[in-house]
Amino acid sequence: MIGIIDYGMGNLFSVSKALERINVDYKLGDRPEKLENCDGYILPGVGAFPDAMKALEEHNFIHFIKEKVEAGIPVYGICLGMQLLFERSEEGGETEGLGLFPGSITRFSGRNEKGEAYKVPHMGWNELNIHQPEQAIMTDVKEDHVYFVHSYVVQTEQPSILYATADYHGEVPAIIGRDHLVASQFHPEKSGQAGMQLLENFCKVMCRQ
Repeated sequence: MIGIIDYGMGNLFSVSKALERINVDYKLGDRPEKLENCDGYILPGVGAFPDAMKALEEHNFIHFIKEKVEAGIPVYGICLGMQLLFERSEEGGETEGLGLFPGSITRFSGRNEKGEAYKVPHMGWNELNIHQPEQAIMTDVKEDHVYFVHSYVVQTEQPSILYATADYHGEVPAIIGRDHLVASQFHPEKSGQAGMQLLENFCKVMCRQ
């Protein structure tokens, strides 16, 4: 059973439908007590970082998520859900994150090295560059195009957590992980075969559903 963390800021419908397509049982929960004893958890996210952290606190999920990660239970963060796993974000003023990965979240500058403007947000299909194909979550994942929508980007000095990146006026962390904690900046449920393979790997390989 996969638990989908419902704190009011995730695209629950599309994630749920994606799990149905790969025949994985799941349940939604807006409180920790509704999601105990799951084999793994998905932390979706759409919106602003400060609002999301406030919502996680109000729903009593901050300690719950940290506790599950510490216990070695698989957790998968999606889009904003990935960014929340880091130490801090500058969005809306500096806000503390969950601190489960080293690094911070900053806004795309909107200017390349030549000073030329580029579009923010990073939105649409972009190709994966896979760095660690040996990781369980990366099994049979190809360097395919996946769907991004984000104005803020992860900055980290720990390359060991970068499983895959994309190029958007510089390197963009696309899939990250350590041990049983993984995340993607893009939406796997909207990303065709590559995205569905990631979800299947998380549920059926990491969580053994």
